[in-house]
Amino acid sequence: MIKDLLMKFSFWPRPTHPFATTLNLAHHVEKTGWDGFWLADHFMPNAEDTSAPWPEAFTTLAAIAASVPRIRLGSLVAGNTYRHPAVLAKMAATIDHICEGRMVLGLGAGWQENEHLKYGLPFYDIPERLARLEEACQVIKQLYGQADSDFSGRFYQLTDAPLEPKPLQTPLPLLIGGGGEKVTLRITAQYADEWNVWGTVATLKHKLTVLDAHCKQLGRDPSTLKRTAVALVFLTDDAAFAEKMRGNTQASIAGSVQALQDTIGAYSDLGVDEFIVPDFNLGNDATETLDRLINEVFAPFH
Repeated sequence: MIKDLLMKFSFWPRPTHPFATTLNLAHHVEKTGWDGFWLADHFMPNAEDTSAPWPEAFTTLAAIAASVPRIRLGSLVAGNTYRHPAVLAKMAATIDHICEGRMVLGLGAGWQENEHLKYGLPFYDIPERLARLEEACQVIKQLYGQADSDFSGRFYQLTDAPLEPKPLQTPLPLLIGGGGEKVTLRITAQYADEWNVWGTVATLKHKLTVLDAHCKQLGRDPSTLKRTAVALVFLTDDAAFAEKMRGNTQASIAGSVQALQDTIGAYSDLGVDEFIVPDFNLGNDATETLDRLINEVFAPFH
């Protein structure tokens, strides 16, 4: 079913691309009508072999921001355990000025253990990581919202702390990534401007019910929170292959142009505002598939 409500469609390149390739992809999606460009915030593969090249996300976003003039840019998502949230807030605000108000600060609790161990970063247990995420949201919101900040939390402290210049956007969107129903979605409902999760239509339907309940419990109108979804996309007329790909452990949608349109329509019916396509399965040259997706599959919703 195709709705009148328009969606945004964005691209998430593989983090192992050389910078020149990532920049070329950003220019390509800019020229061909996509809405956003997201980068993962990790330092190495989550694997035994960590030798693959892995450029740093925020440095890369700053370079793209200076070169690509239209699309939204964001982290999907920054690991809160990697940096003090005041430093992260400063980085995102600076990129917001470079790109003239198109930055989204995506933030998560942090999960990839090997990069913590290899870089000597503390890897806290899940309850502490979530508690730190909530406190980080408070720090970031306070720094963006007032001239100078004092903050005395369990994990973070500020003393008469400035953040200047403030972001161009008011507010600079804070996106929370994750699907944990008891804590992460409650933090999202309380602090975030946007939410992201990997998920099929069935996953999104359930998670959004939980998220909306948290919003209502906190007295927030759920419609004020933008919802974004990520899934691998397989454009294929091979029905058997599509069925196999839909059975992936990682969220995937698969099928013909019509089948994918039906699926995107279902996301839209759930109130998903933005669908993000990762290129983890698109091969060394993703541009042909990206062009087909934006022109053939997504066009009725865009």
